[in-house]
Amino acid sequence: MHGIISAGIIGIGLGAQYALLALGFTLIFGVLGVVNFAHGGFYVLGGYVGYWAVSSAGLPYPVAVLAAVVATAALGYLFELVFVERFVDEQLATMMLTVGLYLVMSTGVLAGFGPEPADFAFPVTGSWHGGGFFIPWANLIVLGVCVLAIAAVYLVLYRTDLGRALRALADDRPVARAQGIRPHLLFPLAFALATGLAGLTGAVVTPILTLSPHVGDSVLATSFMVVILGGLGSVTGSTVAAFVVGLIEAYSDVYLGGSKGALALFLLVLLILIAKPSGLFGREARRA
Repeated sequence: MHGIISAGIIGIGLGAQYALLALGFTLIFGVLGVVNFAHGGFYVLGGYVGYWAVSSAGLPYPVAVLAAVVATAALGYLFELVFVERFVDEQLATMMLTVGLYLVMSTGVLAGFGPEPADFAFPVTGSWHGGGFFIPWANLIVLGVCVLAIAAVYLVLYRTDLGRALRALADDRPVARAQGIRPHLLFPLAFALATGLAGLTGAVVTPILTLSPHVGDSVLATSFMVVILGGLGSVTGSTVAAFVVGLIEAYSDVYLGGSKGALALFLLVLLILIAKPSGLFGREARRA
């Protein structure tokens, strides 16, 4: 019984991390109609900005996390404004732009920090003991930060004028434009919010996992899987799918282990998509 509960706690933690990544990925696709292949790069960049701020600049870890969010959000804003904006309706062009940005970021990180994993440790050690369970405080803090960030995103999207405008653009861009909503002002903000979330995830998650120049590859693959499972463009779907994937991954790793666990995860996701090709909360067709 303890093993089942422990795996469930691990799965919830993984799900919160995946949800934070998938929300940013979904936001860019839903609002701009752009598949951001650089999403994993922003995750890596957030981790390395946090690492540099702590190890070289001597900043406290919370300030380093804030610096990672600001840096990745600013880069995302400028990238959308300068490059993506002029090709926002051309899928092939935006794909090439985001792939190119990811290659630039990964190469820059490799040149600046080297190929070896960075020694980026979480500042809080020890474990919480209770009911026969031992849960590292670092994992609990990361879970708390991710949950708060997810709640903040939902608050922005569903309780503010900015969020209502972004959802209007995602639902029907021509109608939203006719109502006075200006995409050229909101697109960079949406991109910045999404890349800032990726940077936040990288800064808080990599100290408990690993930080290396090419760790973004697996992050991008996981984000793709979660977003497709949840339904392209669906914020709620991405959140639910992230926890589904996290729990499946945790239980399959514990009870199957290694490559068998990964295979079980992909097979279960495949079966869900066969039963519902549009994803858990997906629409039949994108209208904007």
